[in-house]
Amino acid sequence: MAALSLDYVARETGANLRRNLLMTGASVLCVAVSLTIVGAAFILKQGVATATIQWQGGVELALYMQPNASPGESAAVEHELATRNDVKSFRYVNQQQSYDEFKKLFADQPTMVSAVQPTDLPPSYRVVPGQASEAAAIGAQFSNYPGVKQVEYPGQAINTLLRITSLVQKAMLGMAAALLIAALALILNTIRMAIFARRREVAVMKLVGATNWFIRIPFMLEGLIQGLIGAAVAFGFVFGVRYLISSTIHHYHLNLVNSFIVSTGDVVGTGIFVLVVGAVIGAVGSALAVRSFLDV
Repeated sequence: MAALSLDYVARETGANLRRNLLMTGASVLCVAVSLTIVGAAFILKQGVATATIQWQGGVELALYMQPNASPGESAAVEHELATRNDVKSFRYVNQQQSYDEFKKLFADQPTMVSAVQPTDLPPSYRVVPGQASEAAAIGAQFSNYPGVKQVEYPGQAINTLLRITSLVQKAMLGMAAALLIAALALILNTIRMAIFARRREVAVMKLVGATNWFIRIPFMLEGLIQGLIGAAVAFGFVFGVRYLISSTIHHYHLNLVNSFIVSTGDVVGTGIFVLVVGAVIGAVGSALAVRSFLDV
């Protein structure tokens, strides 16, 4: 009875899954929910990383001039910008052009637009640094420059976004970890119940010479299958949601959030990771259950 056939393993595993259908369903659902959150957290991280790279590649500083800045002060700023090696390009935006931008930004707030005149808005220099990392140095150089009222660049917004998404990701991973522990416990209890229901049969098998591994493998495979099914459901859900979001963004031309879309390769890589985690959770839970019950 030491020989272990694939036919025997398949029959025993299938029988165990059918006997404990309710507990099996609960285990699969818990694994699926927890790994969906894990997959979403990784997709979020990849999307933010992609968007950050794209945004940093298009960083533009705004040097807002004092409305009463003299021509000499403006000329000095322009000369400094033209001679700096870390400035890729720059352009001058006068008050009328600033007002045109203002009207576009607040087109849905006509009351605010009507309350502002071109003379209320400062002229500015829009500066593209050679490297995104050089934006802070350029901004610091001109923040106290004569005639310069204020310097703004999106580096602070990007850093804020990264901090917020990092906190969200940690919260999601923490929640997923708690759910994975719950899934592990469910799988463990499901396998223990299956073994307990067949305790007399297991005792007879041991009496006639069955090894512990002969008894153990079908139960371990049961837990592995539960983990894999839950992971596959999570993979399908994450991939489907990503496809739905991507299609919506492209259909409605939502360019503002288009940079958050991750590639299909990244999603597949995350899905493979989720499948591996699901298999490990199932295998570990069943191994612990069998080991404690058989006392080996």
